[in-house]
Amino acid sequence: MNAIPYNRNAAIEYARTWAFSRNPYYYDFSDIGGDCTNFVSQALVAGGMPMNFANPMGWYYRNLDDRAAAFTGVKYLYNFLTRQNVSTGPFATEVPIYKAEPGDIIQLSFDGENWAHSLLIVAQNPNNPTDPFTATHSEDSFGRLLSSYPFKRKRVLHILGGYY
Repeated sequence: MNAIPYNRNAAIEYARTWAFSRNPYYYDFSDIGGDCTNFVSQALVAGGMPMNFANPMGWYYRNLDDRAAAFTGVKYLYNFLTRQNVSTGPFATEVPIYKAEPGDIIQLSFDGENWAHSLLIVAQNPNNPTDPFTATHSEDSFGRLLSSYPFKRKRVLHILGGYY
């Protein structure tokens, strides 16, 4: 198994391109629970992270009926990136917000208990390093400050790279 670097700039450019529209290769989950984690996963793929086709615990997307829960589900992506992935695909560690970098992922809990939203960090905020600029789907945005969301908890996933 070989480690590969994560191309953060490519992931951010993907987010810039598709933040306000949809890549036709991927199903749009906006009307059935939200498209945010799907969008973040797409950005990871654009950043050079290979899919993990291990079923059902992998991280992949072929079509609406052939995909892993980790590609489109908030808690499943977290578990895959931080706990489950020991083979192909991206891996991450949870870090404090001040250690976040563009290309990392923020997940939000609006009620303080359930994790419900995924965002991609697209730029640091020079005025406040704990309030980065983000991109997401479901509330389509690019360059939106984290502080503009009404969340009760957040967690930051620092993408370390991937395996292939």
